[in-house]
Amino acid sequence: MNSLNSSRPRVALFEPRIPQNTGTIGRSCLAFELPLDIIKPTGFSFENKYLKRAGLDYWSNVDVHLYESFEQYKNSFSNSRIIALTKKSSNSISNIIYKDTDILLFGREDTGLPDHIKNKCEIVAGIPMPGGENHLNTGGVRSLNLSVACGIVCYSACLQLDLLSK
Repeated sequence: MNSLNSSRPRVALFEPRIPQNTGTIGRSCLAFELPLDIIKPTGFSFENKYLKRAGLDYWSNVDVHLYESFEQYKNSFSNSRIIALTKKSSNSISNIIYKDTDILLFGREDTGLPDHIKNKCEIVAGIPMPGGENHLNTGGVRSLNLSVACGIVCYSACLQLDLLSK
């Protein structure tokens, strides 16, 4: 599939650090037929055995593209909205009216998306977590694993865009 002209959302990872997450996200992208864009630098080599193990034997089929910087990436998709996904937003992903040209941007596992990147995005949103850190004293969780969060957002976007049966 030539994803640069595709009419499906794209998944972008900003400086991912954990190869297992990237491999799992690649596998999800393949399942939803979404391209995966990786904005360097990464915290691993693409020869990493953990990346390939998490992606299983599917990794070679993932429509993956590498970009040297966020600026290069943003300039490559000037006709697309970039949706920053972060736990630090009160705007729910369910409030978004997705477009097939949207880019779903996820941040690093350790630090998330920096403010200077979020400020360059058209939408900033997060996944509502009733058991989230607002309830930390009673056992709330600080965040979801990156690959889990990505799966939730991809499913939500594809469901709304009626891409699950195509």
